[in-house]
Amino acid sequence: MSRIEDVAQAAGVSIATVSRALRGLPMVSAGTRQRVLLAAAELQYVASPTASSLASGRTMVVGVVVPYVTRWYFAHLIAGASEVLRRHGYHVLLFDVGGEGPERPMLLESRALFRRVDGVLVLSLRMQATERELLSNLGVPVVTVGVPGNGWTCVRIDDVAAATRATEHLVRLGHRDIAFLGGEPADGGDFPTPADRERGFVTTMRRHGLDVDPAWMLSTDWTAAGGLAAASRLLRGGRRPTAVVACSDELAIGVLAAARSLGLRVPQDLSVTGIDDHDMAAVHGLTTVAQPVNQQGRLAARIMLHEVAGKEARGSSAGDAGDAGDAVDAGDAVAGAAPGSPNQDGVVEVDSELVLRSSTAPPAVP
Repeated sequence: MSRIEDVAQAAGVSIATVSRALRGLPMVSAGTRQRVLLAAAELQYVASPTASSLASGRTMVVGVVVPYVTRWYFAHLIAGASEVLRRHGYHVLLFDVGGEGPERPMLLESRALFRRVDGVLVLSLRMQATERELLSNLGVPVVTVGVPGNGWTCVRIDDVAAATRATEHLVRLGHRDIAFLGGEPADGGDFPTPADRERGFVTTMRRHGLDVDPAWMLSTDWTAAGGLAAASRLLRGGRRPTAVVACSDELAIGVLAAARSLGLRVPQDLSVTGIDDHDMAAVHGLTTVAQPVNQQGRLAARIMLHEVAGKEARGSSAGDAGDAGDAVDAGDAVAGAAPGSPNQDGVVEVDSELVLRSSTAPPAVP
């Protein structure tokens, strides 16, 4: 059976170059990569993932933990992270742990992760105490999206600022009777997005001296169906708001459907804003505060690779410089300067921006 040393000798390159070329990593010229591939084919060499892991101390696998894989937001986060990881020769081990429930911690038990991953990405998941302890004890870098804390680097937008932008836009148009449709608050308070977006709305309203009507502060699940049900109740009342801030685009799309079913015109009778810039937002003409979801997934993966490379470089100072050098190559540009500067809380914030479409306008004159 052919060995990697045989391929390196046949191609006239180093073993490290063979490893990089076969894994599709950068820093290998097209001509060199072609020589390596031809030599490997002629020698019928097949790399053993297990042997590579034992030799390098790396598995070339990153665990990605999400509550849902089918929802728009999580699918785009996964796509962004996977794009970067694949480009650097890593595989993704996906853990779809679902919602809350007594059986959920079993999906992240230690045997599923120990010595199988070089790092873990946690994508907008409110972690239970046992899950946080398990990940901390793995001894590998952990990077999160959306949920700061635990000493891990977190990528997220400023949700307070996002809701503030949406509310300010409606106030500047002249709206005074504004309702808020929020996501279901998370128990325990360690998933900040719903509370942060509500706080941005309430603070902005009060700063402008506007009433925050408790009857117009609604919460439901983060779906268009939830938005439809909640907005239908809201808009059937005798006194009706002239505008709604929905804390997600899917909720806002539900509001648009409720208005249509009740014969209300958008934006003449009701202005609606969302947050996210969902793929369907433009189709519905929805004014929204756009957040770069795919970019957040890519940035989290780049930070992960940077931390993996840094961990291996520190390990190499104890006498294993060869493996660490290959790790830095695997990290490519992310192995140098950190991709994004976390603040004192370990958070890397990305920008959001207001996108104006046809769902908002000044309120109609009575």
